Amino acid sequence: MISVRDRARGCLLGLAAGDALGAPAENLAPEEIANRWGVLTEIERGGTDDTEYTIFAATVLLRHGHALTSEDVARAWREEIVARLDGPMRGAGFSELGTVEALRRGLEPPLTGRWHAHGWSDGLAMRAAPYGIFAAGDPDEAARLAETDGRVSHTGEGILGGRAVAAAVAVAMTGAPPGEVTEAALRAVPEDSWTARNLRAALDVAARTPRALLGRALHDTVVVAHYPWTDLAPEAVALAFAAYAAGGGEVEASVVTAANLGRDADTTAAVAGALAGAGRGEAAVPARWAERIGPVAGRCLPVVAGRDVRDVADEIVKGM
Repeated sequence: MISVRDRARGCLLGLAAGDALGAPAENLAPEEIANRWGVLTEIERGGTDDTEYTIFAATVLLRHGHALTSEDVARAWREEIVARLDGPMRGAGFSELGTVEALRRGLEPPLTGRWHAHGWSDGLAMRAAPYGIFAAGDPDEAARLAETDGRVSHTGEGILGGRAVAAAVAVAMTGAPPGEVTEAALRAVPEDSWTARNLRAALDVAARTPRALLGRALHDTVVVAHYPWTDLAPEAVALAFAAYAAGGGEVEASVVTAANLGRDADTTAAVAGALAGAGRGEAAVPARWAERIGPVAGRCLPVVAGRDVRDVADEIVKGM
């Protein structure tokens, strides 16, 4: 029997491992990854902003619980992110950079997420897992909490990506099989949304394509090849869920599959790792990866420096 604590730890440890494994493959195509590594299976360096923003989101959530408001999240951004900047923000995506500028201009949510041009990014999806842990078994509440956070930094499809991930993690936390987890993600977003269409298409490809051909098949199906950036939420979320499904919900298979798809590989592997880790628990995260995951450095968010995802997972469970 896997405990809630073990699932929570598995979720965030899987996320951090995916973030670290996928980092060197970010912005690459599957063919480039194959030429460089064959198959990328080992963590080469630490994680990126995905893990740090996840810890930050969890910290704010635990202060307010189910009563969390977008104003609470915006206040935390102002006091703990914006106020600590003494120069350019490091390691953040376009949506986060735009949100910081919006907050500096005195805007409030939802305008902070609408003011910049990157509200469709996967920045909410990458940090949505704590909401699924906190609302384990209640995907509607998990999605609502993720959207509450997302209104500060995102809009439209960017928010839908976060809703999908949070709802799916909430169901994975019950030990449900991958099919039920992916259905929860689809129920959390409008049926005719870009996110839903990409999810359905990617899951279909994953179900009928050999693993060796999956990368190119998924790229041909859901990747916007002419767009210069790789952090489109409908694309990244679809790739992450396809990898999770193709890996059968097993942590290593899901994370390795996601990382080797390239594009925004740290985020897609982090999301796949969160889903699989929530379903299988801490012990399912390969020991050789877990040993590489220590306290975060705070390179992007100094406020979270020194925090360990295992401790954060324990805090979420205690606060449930």
